Amino acid sequence: MADRATGRLSPLRRNPGFALLFWATAGSAIGTYLAALALSVDIFDRTGSGAWLAALLIADFLPIVVIGITLGPLVDRLSRRRLMILSDLVRAATFVALPFVERPGVIVALAAVNGIATGFFRPAAWAGFPNLVSEDDREQATSLLSTVEHVAWMLGPVLAGGLLAIHGTDVAYWVNAATFLLSALLVARIPAASLRSDEPITKGHWEDLRAGLGLVFNSRPLLTVLVAWNASALATAFVNVAEVPLVKDDLDGGNIGLGFLVGATGFGLVVGSFFAASALERLGMRALYAGSLLVMAIGFGVASASPTVAVAAVLAAFATIGNGAAIVCNQLLVQEGAPDAMRGRALAVLMSTYYGVLGLAMAGGGLLVDGAGARAAWAVAGVVYLLSTVLALVLIRPSAKARAVRPAEAAGLERIRTLMTEIDETRRREQESGLSDVSLAPPERETRTGS
Repeated sequence: MADRATGRLSPLRRNPGFALLFWATAGSAIGTYLAALALSVDIFDRTGSGAWLAALLIADFLPIVVIGITLGPLVDRLSRRRLMILSDLVRAATFVALPFVERPGVIVALAAVNGIATGFFRPAAWAGFPNLVSEDDREQATSLLSTVEHVAWMLGPVLAGGLLAIHGTDVAYWVNAATFLLSALLVARIPAASLRSDEPITKGHWEDLRAGLGLVFNSRPLLTVLVAWNASALATAFVNVAEVPLVKDDLDGGNIGLGFLVGATGFGLVVGSFFAASALERLGMRALYAGSLLVMAIGFGVASASPTVAVAAVLAAFATIGNGAAIVCNQLLVQEGAPDAMRGRALAVLMSTYYGVLGLAMAGGGLLVDGAGARAAWAVAGVVYLLSTVLALVLIRPSAKARAVRPAEAAGLERIRTLMTEIDETRRREQESGLSDVSLAPPERETRTGS
């Protein structure tokens, strides 16, 4: 088992540029998730208002939506490394400034600036990283990069909670700024040319934007992510909105139970993303992607009837194993469906539509929880995930599985058979030609050879 785990980490050893990006993403992601909790606590302590909390959440994800719709082509036109470094520096400056801010409106504004920077960093990182690894390492590298983001999702809030409990928000902000500076330093060590293999395709900003949207709708892998994953965003919104009332009201779990459930979902994400590449080799893209969404449907659907928090946490962990694997599949589908020169804008479009659907669905999820209860919201989420499973099965062609599961064995053996046949045929022809030459040779050549 240890050897297998070591093998899964091999892209970090073989690809120095990817290793730098991996650790930069780790630092950046921990900072992002640490920031989420620190900002929420800060704004609520200052205002005691749910409306201000909602404004903070909107400021966090709305810039990602706007960037994808209007500025996505910049991720392809500009240097990806410079864009990532600038994003990290902006985020670091934002959190350096926050300890000196007291007005909640300014805090929300700075959170929006942070969201804008994040909206550029993630598409640039995910668009550039496939160029840092070999084709053979790409699936495993995608799995590792997703895994480190999910580990950060688990650790960031824990670190934030400890810092907030001991030192308050100011120290949390300073530590957060340091993580972004570390990320910028690591990215700066990656050669700029290594993050791009193709020259950017550009015909002007608005034409580039139209081309990016057209690519998403005309590429089957990208369309799969757009349709199936956006459908799953509806379910994810219902799960997130109903999570707190389910634990506290329906299961009487309190804050400890809530923390246990959240930790279980983080564990599931890490497991699912880490083992996704291995599962892909055995199952193929179609079976793994649809199967991952089915696992989410079963896990959250059954969890809606859980008698205790412990049972709900186990089922939620099972569901998020599928979630982690599906996220890896999403990135691999993007790599398959978008050329490097247009990958950034494709990612920006997909991220923006996902967060747009997620934000709108959260509003609907709140109404569903108020009207029917948290258990009903999770049950509906299970049904929606099931719909996403069907969409994935319809949109991913069966041939994708054949290409993903046994490309080396089937194609390799066929090539070997062909080569062996050609060799045998060539030898046979040479032998026949040699016999013919001997029988037709003139007498003087035979005499000359004999002497």
